[in-house]
Amino acid sequence: MTAFAAEKDGGEEKLTKVTLNEVAHSIFYAPQYVAIEEGYFSEEGLDLTLITGFGADKVLTALISGEADIGFMGAEASIYAYQEGATDPVVNFAQLTQRAGNFLVAREEMPDFKWEDLKGRKVLGGRKGGMPEMVFEYILKKNGLDPEKDLSIDQSIDFGATAAAFTGDDSADFTVEFEPSATALEKQGAGYVVASLGVDSGYVPYTSYSARTSYMEKNPDIMQKFTDALQKGMDFVQSHTPEEIAEIIEPQFPETDLDTITAIVKRYYDQDTWKENLVFGQDGFELLQDILEDAGELKERTPYAELVNTEFAKNAS
Repeated sequence: MTAFAAEKDGGEEKLTKVTLNEVAHSIFYAPQYVAIEEGYFSEEGLDLTLITGFGADKVLTALISGEADIGFMGAEASIYAYQEGATDPVVNFAQLTQRAGNFLVAREEMPDFKWEDLKGRKVLGGRKGGMPEMVFEYILKKNGLDPEKDLSIDQSIDFGATAAAFTGDDSADFTVEFEPSATALEKQGAGYVVASLGVDSGYVPYTSYSARTSYMEKNPDIMQKFTDALQKGMDFVQSHTPEEIAEIIEPQFPETDLDTITAIVKRYYDQDTWKENLVFGQDGFELLQDILEDAGELKERTPYAELVNTEFAKNAS
């Protein structure tokens, strides 16, 4: 990595290196990419390195090993680690999304889709214990379906590989997809979005930023600068159109054309995906634990104050 410098008070100040490991690279996280593309991190004196971990378990491993300073994933990963007796707990300090970001895709158009239409069908789902799968099951139960008895959910396919599996094997009737995969399947004529898990699950603290307790304690100024930069990204998406947001983040998605990026941003924008601020509230944390409990993934409930620190987000908002 080359060394960057920022102008400050008429002199030059070296930027502080920070490594962020994200669970996936998705338009779902638009405010983060706005902050990167608009230079908000460098404005705050940070030289940000972004790595995609492809799964919350991998992000958590990178955090615990010290390969990453900050992780971006579902907060359930921090709860699991805490349950296992983590000596240096990973604590959540900023919440980016307030709805699930995935969609149910069918093989044919179903304008009158209802969740009971999944009875007796096969669905490509997510990894057991991960947020995509748990939110999907939470919605099924809310709609009177038993995820184990009323339908068949394939949880064996790696994160990010379900769209290819759906087109390569026609044994599944539905797949649960993030963007840009959901829109890509539609453009190929291989699938049709019939429901939004974000709309049907309601407000859920789906993804948040976290760091080891020891890193936070040693680097409070870095934590605040990082959160301040993110908040600028949040402010941008609240005050600009989907078209303007898409133009800014386009360089982050070279494989996707601008029209598709715009359509996806609009889909997330219209369903109120992004919070106005980064404060991870207690109600959201308790709802998350309700979903984990419902999925049979929670040994015991964790006190909010143990795994959430709102200091940096409140100072940034």
